Amino acid sequence: MEKYIPVVVIKELGEVDIILPALKNIGINCAEITFRTSCAGEAIKRAVKNYPGMLVGAGTVINADQCREAIDAGARFIVSPGLSASVAKICKAAGVPYYPGCVTPTEIMQALELGITTVKFFPAGVYGGLSALKALSSPFPQVRFIPTGGIDRSNMDEYLSFDKVAAIGGSFFVKEALDRLK
Repeated sequence: MEKYIPVVVIKELGEVDIILPALKNIGINCAEITFRTSCAGEAIKRAVKNYPGMLVGAGTVINADQCREAIDAGARFIVSPGLSASVAKICKAAGVPYYPGCVTPTEIMQALELGITTVKFFPAGVYGGLSALKALSSPFPQVRFIPTGGIDRSNMDEYLSFDKVAAIGGSFFVKEALDRLK
């Protein structure tokens, strides 16, 4: 797993060939392309084809149909804002890592019952940030977290210094990458 997971919203297919090279230029070889737009599946397919050296996944996957579309398009990981048992089942069958959003002990326990030990912690800033992650890590030492939402340059190193943080996610990576192109 990459340490940085940029959350990428593609509104038009041509943006794939602007955003992914910009991310590569700042040393990031990963992209979580969100299912917030109608072209998400095609964007993932294009990203996988044109940037084989990048780890391309799908984000904001909220149901089984989106999950199947993402995997068929070549997504190498799936991220959800919450936990979906149907998405987990599809990912397990396909051998694709699934990182569901989990912020409560109950959600984490449900993920563990599904065999998932790395979860997205979203929105991290709203749900207590690093102090919440540290508290949750006590009863769940086997769980690793991908905090997303409220992460930026001012606090990312603090998150990454905690050994239970597998990676950090955020859209700020995309903004930084595009700003460097100007």
